[in-house]
Amino acid sequence: MSSSALIVIDLQNDFCPGGRLAVEGGHEIVSLVNGLIKSSDHVILTQDWHPEGHSSFASSHDGREPFETVDMDYGPQTLWPDHCVQGTDGAEFHPDLIWDSAELVLRKGFRGAIDSYSAFFENDHKTPTGLGGYLKERGIKDLTLVGLATDYCVAYSALDAVKLGLKVAVRMDACRAIDLGGSLETMTGKMRDAGVVLK
Repeated sequence: MSSSALIVIDLQNDFCPGGRLAVEGGHEIVSLVNGLIKSSDHVILTQDWHPEGHSSFASSHDGREPFETVDMDYGPQTLWPDHCVQGTDGAEFHPDLIWDSAELVLRKGFRGAIDSYSAFFENDHKTPTGLGGYLKERGIKDLTLVGLATDYCVAYSALDAVKLGLKVAVRMDACRAIDLGGSLETMTGKMRDAGVVLK
C-alpha cells in the first residue's frame, strides 16, 4: 500500500464565489484537484461543519463585525461571516468536485465553542481531530495538501502535520488564499520555515 495521501481541504460552496465566505478564485482549482484525486492512491477530504451560532461567527458576538479579532479562552480568534453551517448547501462540497474515491471525510469545527482551522487539531492546538491517529494506523506518512484557504485551513493543517512528523507538500497552484492583512505572506513563510515543500 502507498504511504502517500492527498488531503483536500474544505473545497466547499461557501468558500467559492457566491458563498458566504468566498475565497477569490476558489472554484478555479476544482479541475486541477479532480486530476490530483484521480492520480492519488489515498484521498482524504476535510469539511468545515459548523453548528448554527458557532462561536467563530461574528453574528454570535454583539457589536462585532466579520474579520475582527476577539480573545477566546484558547487565544485570538478571527470572526467570520456565518458559513458552512451543518446541513446547508454552503457546507456541501463544490458540485464539480469528483470525490467518490475519498476514503475519509473529516468534519471539523463542529464543536460550538471552538474553531478548527487545522485538519489535525482544534484552534486550542491540543484537542485532536483524530486524523493523526488515522494516518498512523494506515501507515500514511507523506501528504500533499490542496484546497481552501491557503493561509488558514491549508497552512494550519500543513504546520500541524509537520509537528506530527509527517512529510508535507502544498500544491500552491491547487489552493487559493483569503489574504487577510498579509496573512498569505505570513503563513507561506511559516510553512517554508517549518519544512513544508511549497510546489
